[in-house]
Amino acid sequence: MREAMIVWGGWHGHEPEKCAGIIRDMLVEDGFSVRIETETKAFADPAIHGLSLIVPIYTMSKIEKAEAVNLAAAVQSGVGMAGYHGGMGDAFRDCVEYQFVVGGQWVAHPGNIIDYRVDVARPDDPVMQGIASFPYRSEQYYMHVDPSNEVLATTTFSGEHADWIAGVKMPVVWKRRHGKGRVFYSSLGHQAHEFDVPEMRTILRRGMNWAAR
Repeated sequence: MREAMIVWGGWHGHEPEKCAGIIRDMLVEDGFSVRIETETKAFADPAIHGLSLIVPIYTMSKIEKAEAVNLAAAVQSGVGMAGYHGGMGDAFRDCVEYQFVVGGQWVAHPGNIIDYRVDVARPDDPVMQGIASFPYRSEQYYMHVDPSNEVLATTTFSGEHADWIAGVKMPVVWKRRHGKGRVFYSSLGHQAHEFDVPEMRTILRRGMNWAAR
């Protein structure tokens, strides 16, 4: 049986505990055994090197150097990592080791909660199969991203809330490799109710399964 670890905490505005429960249920349905932790010290546990998948849900906050180094080494050795929105893409802002694994970092969401469009860039990819471009209401994440990411979906900024980024096409969903490990990220999912959007839920679920060793 594949083993996954969810580590939740950080800023409560993203409802990390509630979302961790939703993700746990999805993973259990998909045949994983799931361990749930609430402190970043879980990332320093040597046992994580034997996991199939790690799902961080830890917006902002701090991670100790030893924790980040062990996490990165686990992924580099083949453990998958997958996550979404600020729980993975706006975690541990001062830790470059962590950001190197993720392949991006949140920097802004102009307009806060707005209506925007998610455009499927790789309809041939199994994660996106059968999903057409769709409207979405949430924070439209502006991110600094790694050029080595394999981008599966994008969004385009209108410039209404920051005119200097009008027309910028920004990755929303990507996958990448970090050493032998697979890494998946989706910027969708500000709060738990967004898991009710079929496209958001399906993309994340497929991405977690793709990333898992």
